[in-house]
Amino acid sequence: MIMNTIWKGVLGVALVAAVGSGAAIGTSAYMMNHQQYLVSGDSTSNVFSQPVRMVNYASVAAENTDFTMAAESAVHGVVHIMATQNADESASQRQYIDPFEYFFGFGGGGSFQRPKAQPRVGAGSGVIISTDGYIITNNHVIEGADELEVTLNDNRKFDAKLIGTDPATDIALIKIDAKDLPTIPFGDSEKLKVGEWVLAVGNPFNLTSTVTAGIVSAKGRGISLGSGDKSKIESFIQTDAAVNPGNSGGALVNTKGELVGINTAIYSETGSYAGYSFAVPISIAGKVASDLKQYGTVQRAVLGVQIIGVGDIMDQLSMPNVPDKYKEELKGMKENIKVSEGAYVAEFADRSVAKEAGIEVGDVIISVNGVKVKSGNALQEQIGKYRPGDKVTVKVNRKGTEKSFEVQLKNAQGSTKVITPDDGTEMLGGAFKALTDKEKREYGVSYGIEVTGLTNGKLKDAGIKKGFIIMVVNNQRVKTPEDLEKIVDDILHGRAEDQGLFIKGFYPNGRTKYYAIDLAE
Repeated sequence: MIMNTIWKGVLGVALVAAVGSGAAIGTSAYMMNHQQYLVSGDSTSNVFSQPVRMVNYASVAAENTDFTMAAESAVHGVVHIMATQNADESASQRQYIDPFEYFFGFGGGGSFQRPKAQPRVGAGSGVIISTDGYIITNNHVIEGADELEVTLNDNRKFDAKLIGTDPATDIALIKIDAKDLPTIPFGDSEKLKVGEWVLAVGNPFNLTSTVTAGIVSAKGRGISLGSGDKSKIESFIQTDAAVNPGNSGGALVNTKGELVGINTAIYSETGSYAGYSFAVPISIAGKVASDLKQYGTVQRAVLGVQIIGVGDIMDQLSMPNVPDKYKEELKGMKENIKVSEGAYVAEFADRSVAKEAGIEVGDVIISVNGVKVKSGNALQEQIGKYRPGDKVTVKVNRKGTEKSFEVQLKNAQGSTKVITPDDGTEMLGGAFKALTDKEKREYGVSYGIEVTGLTNGKLKDAGIKKGFIIMVVNNQRVKTPEDLEKIVDDILHGRAEDQGLFIKGFYPNGRTKYYAIDLAE
């Protein structure tokens, strides 16, 4: 189907997008080469302890803008992060047969020892968001690290512990044991305007406390760094503030010194800054950090719609090499569209809360809780601010008529309950539903559950595909999603002898499959 080719953003079983997948330890900035580059309510509550700071100076004309107050305020709240991945000593100590000795008899011991492995060290930046030591950074800065060292602007050094990560947004939360730290207060990234001055503060090339200035050149930008991974979320602030390797995880602040984004990626053909940089809006990053602190994992809400931006539809229609059958489908979409901006609802996920609320295929989502939605990426950003259980008002344009719907958001598992790091369904990374009586008759079975969606997790890693029917797990019949959840929870909490899942089931084509999943890894 054409959707597999042209969808730039999806909000289905999980909110999706692309920020870039796991970089090597300490990679300090995501690089995007020319071939990869695609142009395509309620604000986050701050649960972190910050002092009240009043800003009473007024905005002035751009040519007279004074950055000194914002810079002086921000540099003290930005830290340098050293991420170290310890060497694999066991590998370096293993003995290996010397091929020259073995084949040619050159003499010697007949074996050799590899040089001692060295630790891998990377660097990046972070932003202090609470006086008691919570620091927000990029996931790719600390990913795979065994040790984290934080250096403050006053040169004090602290060991840091990892609180949690969210690869989908490339955000991580770490903490140091300190008090009365300087912070950067949260601003409102949604109020940023294209053309507004911003500062990028970080530690490029290990140069501490570096400040560069630029303007916001775009909002809600998708840059396709996820390599097709639909679990990624992207809705970047694009600026022309100079950002280089080492800036990753640093602060993007407005002229008031307020945190409006976390610098994450650059556009480059060389590895260094080439004119554009991208930051995760604080509306997303702040919510993620809050969830990681409170719950240890992100409480991600989903709308349950597969969408394509109205602008993307028009762009695809104008391309000369689009196959005729795809063009016909695009033209069919266009006939229903009476607006120039928004997110076109192309399809629904299983158990879609949007569909339950009355939204239909062909509707164009134009706002969420009064905030205008211009594209699929913008819709991702808006939904990403909320948690399962939150109610939002979604306004759509239906063939020229505006309609509003109240939608209660749910998580990928189809519930509103809080997900914890040791939650079995979260670890599996799947959404499930019990077979209906009709489906049982169709498949010739009396029980089973269907995998209705997949995110990053154990099921996906094992090779299980959407649509797989699970019948037996560890010799126990699985009739409901709750049955599977209990089996997994028993394993995780030590109430079961087995540490793995042995899954038997079949695909709708009748092919029986067996999977083994180690939950101890």
